[in-house]
Amino acid sequence: MIRCTASLLFFSGLSLQLLDAHPAGAQTSESASEPVALHDGESLHYRIAWGIFPGAGEIKISAEKLPAQSPIDADSESAPVLRITTSTHTSGTLKKLFRFRAESLADFDLHTGLLQRSEERSKSKRKQTGQQLHFDYAARCADYRNEVQPEKSKTLVLPPGQPMDLITSLMQTRAWELVPGQSRDALVIFDDDFYELTIHATGYETLTTPLGKFRTLVLEPRMERTEPKGMFKRGSTVKVWISQDAQRLPVRFQVEFKFGSGIATLIAYRPPNARVGHSEPARPSI
Repeated sequence: MIRCTASLLFFSGLSLQLLDAHPAGAQTSESASEPVALHDGESLHYRIAWGIFPGAGEIKISAEKLPAQSPIDADSESAPVLRITTSTHTSGTLKKLFRFRAESLADFDLHTGLLQRSEERSKSKRKQTGQQLHFDYAARCADYRNEVQPEKSKTLVLPPGQPMDLITSLMQTRAWELVPGQSRDALVIFDDDFYELTIHATGYETLTTPLGKFRTLVLEPRMERTEPKGMFKRGSTVKVWISQDAQRLPVRFQVEFKFGSGIATLIAYRPPNARVGHSEPARPSI
């Protein structure tokens, strides 16, 4: 169960903590930031497979536009906010053996495209976590608050880059025009630590999913600019498959550990501004 926990915790972190990519060495300002690649009303639903558990868990991602100066953003500038919420949980047989749930939200200023705040909470039988991040780009810092262990709360120095949660950053690759052999740098935060990654386009693959067959571009984040740490130091790898069509959907994520791999496959998609309760299947690209 520890190994499966690692995979689910990663996907939970994948749901909350990889940041947007920029050319190597680029400084990020509000004027230079990219628009968020998710849009109001858009949602994606993934099924997680782990080893002998084809239905080990699920990830649901949705985006909703909030009005300017909504109560939760009363201290921020008067700008509309795009809130991206993600839930991750075990399901099926695995849920009976290991009950796990994580919820996260990330609020982006729609005028600048910058992440303003994020929250993440998770709960399993043995562990509970809760944390918040509030970003101050003028001061190049972030206020990290650990709700379970307050003594670990602290101020983080922001390295160059545009903060964005992990899944949203991988979603952000939809807007890139990478071809095999090209790469872009990314800034990643796991809990209270920043990771400087380079995301490589490694090639094209034809991928068959429950939604059909897609021609995809394979992207692989690697830790090359600094000394590897965390999961990258332990030899883990991450891959994402982006459909090469008008929707440019991340149809699959994979994290591979030395002891196995977890795979998240897109099983339902709702385009921006679709009516509530309506899931539209992605269109196969071939």
